[in-house]
Amino acid sequence: MRPLTEREIRAAFVNCTKGEAKRLTVPRDLAERPWDDLDFLGWRDPQAPDRAYLVIELDGLPTALALRSPGSSSWQTRRSMCSMCMTTHTGGVSLMTAPKAGKAGQQGNSVGAYICNDLACSLYVRGKKDAGVGARLPESLTLEEKIQRTVTNLTAFIAKVVPR
Repeated sequence: MRPLTEREIRAAFVNCTKGEAKRLTVPRDLAERPWDDLDFLGWRDPQAPDRAYLVIELDGLPTALALRSPGSSSWQTRRSMCSMCMTTHTGGVSLMTAPKAGKAGQQGNSVGAYICNDLACSLYVRGKKDAGVGARLPESLTLEEKIQRTVTNLTAFIAKVVPR
């Protein structure tokens, strides 16, 4: 993924208002992010732990989603699998919901997916971040195929939020 600026990120949100995009917290360490190892940029809002955001390039343009996830609860101690990168975690995966773009979102419609709490899917797939013993099940796919699967899964999720 190419490095993005704060301005590009804020302008890329498709499922929140311009005012909400202007007020949300963008990471201050954008220059230090491992852009070459990222298929998408994802982060949690440190001031609102139930909020998360992700940005991916689709057709050469950044597309960003605002997400919500529930607070911590006892069910999160179970082992779960991220539906994007297929990494299993104990308590490290949450159901994240995204309001649909446009009128459907204004009417309260949303879609959800189980995603790594820290949104570090790209790093788990590449083995740059460890989710613990048994987190990555043995597969015959190449690294490039795993990366492509993650991008395909995320693109399919975004297509549910922003119908084309």
